[in-house]
Amino acid sequence: MDKKFMALVLVFFLVFGVFARASAETDPSSQTSLIFAWPLTAKIGDKVEVNVFIRNANNTPLNKKSVRLTTNLGLINGSQESTSESDKTGKVNFTLSSDTVGIAELTAFVNNNIQLIQKVSVKFE
Repeated sequence: MDKKFMALVLVFFLVFGVFARASAETDPSSQTSLIFAWPLTAKIGDKVEVNVFIRNANNTPLNKKSVRLTTNLGLINGSQESTSESDKTGKVNFTLSSDTVGIAELTAFVNNNIQLIQKVSVKFE
């Protein structure tokens, strides 16, 4: 009985370990994911390219992750926030524009609940 129990416990931990590892490989990381914008200073009406790169804790790109980008100034793809899905390189592309002078602060969320630690600001003149 003890050998059967020990074998069952061993199988349980092996299976649990495989699933835990697989989950960690597909879970987005707020620390390793990135957000970039270019240019960081733009004129009113100009379009600014914003790229978000979704990565896991091992810095591996994650495909098909929902990314929501929000701003306090201007429009992202025509509205105050926009959602899109990452491609096989983990990249999501957005376009920011503003008809108002000021600083647009951009915040990205993955799967609607993981906020990226990194933020970016764009100045409109």
